[in-house]
Amino acid sequence: MKTVVYRDNGGPDVLQLVDRQPPTPAPGEVRVRVAVSGVNPTDWQTRAGHAHPKAFPEITPHHDGAGVIDAVGEGIDQSRIGERVWLFMAAAGRPTGTATEFTVVPTGQAVPLPDEAGFDVGAALGVPALTAHRALTVAEDGPRRLRPGALAGKVVLAAGGAGAVGHAVIQLARWAGATVISTVSSPAKARLATAAGAHHVVNYREGDPAAEIRAIAADGVDIVAEVALGANLALDLAVLRPRGTISTYANDGGQPVELNVPQSMVLNARLQFLVLYTAGPSVRAAAVEDVAAAVRDGVLPVGEEHGLPLVRFPLHRTADAHRAVEGGAVGKVLVDVMP
Repeated sequence: MKTVVYRDNGGPDVLQLVDRQPPTPAPGEVRVRVAVSGVNPTDWQTRAGHAHPKAFPEITPHHDGAGVIDAVGEGIDQSRIGERVWLFMAAAGRPTGTATEFTVVPTGQAVPLPDEAGFDVGAALGVPALTAHRALTVAEDGPRRLRPGALAGKVVLAAGGAGAVGHAVIQLARWAGATVISTVSSPAKARLATAAGAHHVVNYREGDPAAEIRAIAADGVDIVAEVALGANLALDLAVLRPRGTISTYANDGGQPVELNVPQSMVLNARLQFLVLYTAGPSVRAAAVEDVAAAVRDGVLPVGEEHGLPLVRFPLHRTADAHRAVEGGAVGKVLVDVMP
């Protein structure tokens, strides 16, 4: 089989396309013939050595993907063979992710993908959708699970609604009944956030964005899903309601975080940091169940017409896919593994 590997941390050029024997699923595992692999910032950060020390002599990157189960290990029902699935956290604590023709994962990390949902949808779920779920379910006064109506009466602010996580925040929050506001940096990104389903879009580089948001949500925002905490914290606190929550999953731009402690105290604000890998198995399991339900309801489509442009590369150009993500490509970067 063809697979992409790296043996040393470094830039995209450390990625190599090699031939390997297909892996055999161990007990409790399934083997998936990967159709599409999804690329996330965490993938290039891990490759570059920023996330954590390299744990294996040879690593195949990428946590997310979609394909078809073609073999199962001991203890797994044979009926899973032939099942279309989406994968998440495939490379977490393991040497083989989804930038390969065949990969093995624990059976719970291969989630059934409905026939009406394409492999592009499946490959775009994983890290972005599960992170969005976590961001929407940590508020003091909010739900721990998402379903239609779970966020009824709530106002959600999706910072950076044109990004993969912001896109999923918009879609999931709207599915759950929230009023969704998104902040963006350009008219082009405003069109994407609107296509994703945002009720209101505010360009944070123009005018008075706090006043614009307060005009929409006079009592303040219940949940902010934040991608650039250092740059946006002052705006977030200006529009947050008492006991509101800022869920931060990134600090794009790397700007230092300066916290107004008295203002935060008066608001009884909750500042929730989050990352999937340490969120805990029960939290991840709940997120997977809810995201799978949203997929069945058809509310997580991808593509430019749905607010998330797709940027595609073949498997042998995985290094270019990493360059695209590292360079801030707008939309979702995918690697086509199989025809």
